[in-house]
Amino acid sequence: MAKKLCGTNYPTSICFIVVNEFCERFSYYGMKAVLTLYFVSYLHWDKDLSTAVYHAFSGLCYFTPILGALIADSWLGKFRTIIYLSVVYVIGHVVKSVGAIPTVGNSEAHIALSMLGLILIAFGTGGIKPCVAAFGGDQFDEENVSERQKFFSIFYMSINAGSLLSTVITPILRGDVQCFGGDCYALAFGVPAALMVVALVVFIAGSGLYKRNPPQGNILLEVCNCIGFAIKNRWRSSKHDGKRSHWLDWAEEKYPKRLIQEIKMVLRVLLLYIPLPMFWALFDQQGSRWTLQATRMNLAFGDAFVIKPDQMQMLNALLILVFVPIFDLLIYPLVGLCRIRITPLRKMAAGMVFAALAFGAATLVEVNVVKTVVEPAPAGKCLLQVFNLAEGEIRVQTPGGLFTEPIGHMQDPPKYEMLDLEASSKELNIRVTLSGRTSDCVQTFEEETAYSLFFYATAAGIQCKLAQDYIKKNEDGNPMLRFFNTQPEAVNLTVGDVTFHVPGDHGVSSNRTVTRREYPAVGCVSAVQECSSLDLGLLDFGAVYTVVLANTSGEVVPHKMEDVEANNVHIAWQIPQYVIITAGEVMFSITGLEFSYSQAPANMKSVLQAGWLLTVAFGNVIVLIVAEGAGLEQWIEFLLFAGLLLGVSIIFSIMTLFYTYVDPDQLDKIYLEGSGKDDDDVKKKTGDLQLDPKGKSTRL
Repeated sequence: MAKKLCGTNYPTSICFIVVNEFCERFSYYGMKAVLTLYFVSYLHWDKDLSTAVYHAFSGLCYFTPILGALIADSWLGKFRTIIYLSVVYVIGHVVKSVGAIPTVGNSEAHIALSMLGLILIAFGTGGIKPCVAAFGGDQFDEENVSERQKFFSIFYMSINAGSLLSTVITPILRGDVQCFGGDCYALAFGVPAALMVVALVVFIAGSGLYKRNPPQGNILLEVCNCIGFAIKNRWRSSKHDGKRSHWLDWAEEKYPKRLIQEIKMVLRVLLLYIPLPMFWALFDQQGSRWTLQATRMNLAFGDAFVIKPDQMQMLNALLILVFVPIFDLLIYPLVGLCRIRITPLRKMAAGMVFAALAFGAATLVEVNVVKTVVEPAPAGKCLLQVFNLAEGEIRVQTPGGLFTEPIGHMQDPPKYEMLDLEASSKELNIRVTLSGRTSDCVQTFEEETAYSLFFYATAAGIQCKLAQDYIKKNEDGNPMLRFFNTQPEAVNLTVGDVTFHVPGDHGVSSNRTVTRREYPAVGCVSAVQECSSLDLGLLDFGAVYTVVLANTSGEVVPHKMEDVEANNVHIAWQIPQYVIITAGEVMFSITGLEFSYSQAPANMKSVLQAGWLLTVAFGNVIVLIVAEGAGLEQWIEFLLFAGLLLGVSIIFSIMTLFYTYVDPDQLDKIYLEGSGKDDDDVKKKTGDLQLDPKGKSTRL
């Protein structure tokens, strides 16, 4: 007899299972929270490829549970399946963490290790997904039904707790801890790996307490075989074999009539699953497209708190904990008081509409976010901005007459101008006039490139210096900075923990990423002039700065220019889309699972769970295809997804009109009543058994 917990009916073994699940979910969601930024910032993939690989991984995580269930039910049993696949899981995490160490191999090695690690993680997490919860349920005796139900509540609470904590902690480990000269992705992946090791050790530690049921065969495999036999038998039949009321009835020669009737019930539900992947296509973009959107927003809540772009995902886990009781105790009863009949399928359709509205909100945010982005020049053109370092106003003449207004001394250029080259590369003569004196500046420009042209005065007249610019906003949201040195000698500066060496005689430093904050006293070392401390002020999110070091009264004085505008849309504007999509999740996901389980016979619930997980997998496949194949602007892509889901929700609503609710628990009763009766009479009873939308049994 299993040991009980503190005199209750709860088996002691469930403590190990709950702790295991908490650590495993921390491991999975913690790793996944920083995954998109890892692809973009560390592997230097573009946003579309990063999104595609992210969703390919997510999809694989929901395809592999089918394999895990087959292994557990047909071969190893749940306990050994969890152990063996957890080892695979741990190896995947370790490989993934090693791939994030810059000193290990080159970029190809990092990509190979990362992909191998993700594949192993997908097989590990997906393989144990259908086993752990069911294994926990196996620990209870049949008479302890209420305790088992409470265990599942605690179990799913541990999932949300692990998800919430990990999406807060791992982005901090990534961004606030510096290692190998940058964000510490090795640590951000290493901590989840350590938690997965803890999960495995804890689960093994309870091995002497577990109740282990032997493998009893996989019902999903039996269902597939039955369907396959029915199709094959129907195909081989001749017109003289007679008609059957349903195509599945062609399997009656080999399979029990009860199994066939149960499969019919399941297929009616699975038919409703066809439109569902579209919801998950939108929902799972919280970790990809929405995170990338957050990198281009202002992440500061006052001076005291700055959120990481990949931390915003924690809102979903937090809001789920808040919304579930609110919907169950307040919103659904209030809607019922308005004499609006609430059915599970109507809730799911409403959840789809809410997810579409969330992407409508994301579209509005994106339209405003992109206003601070500098679009790169197309083929045959380049971008150009002009700095005037000479005393007095200058006038600049270019092909096409781009700069019509005079440019003041140390004036921050308002924007880049598009210079038409009509070739991949072209030498252009740019004429500048200062105080009536005109000089020519001849420079070579390349297409699809951004440039800054610096004009400065010398004894010989106006001279120019052309510098190539970096106009892409930083992937992690931090600002980028470079220096232009007007002094004859080199200058060394330390901005936070980043050191800049600026060559003398109008030299330009490279663009470097710095942390977003105020810099009232930047360390400066010059061999000749006084520059011990420079005030750069606030270097803000998403901006790209050029700081001109000028000589004023024998001292080095900085003049800060903004090449790319700072992010001016606050991250709080993402909160509405998270609120709306989480409300949609409560109505769609939780209700969908409850509906599926209520409409399936007891031994078919695992089949519907497999079907449900596959809708998530195919939803991620949809995002993969759109991200890599469509090539749309981001706000248009958001609008496309919103429109598609609205259309799918209409189709789903129409499909629900033809669905009638059934009571699978009555199946046994009908078969008992039908014992000894005609088979057709039993089939008629099982086919006609239905529920009204409130769940009351009725016959049509």
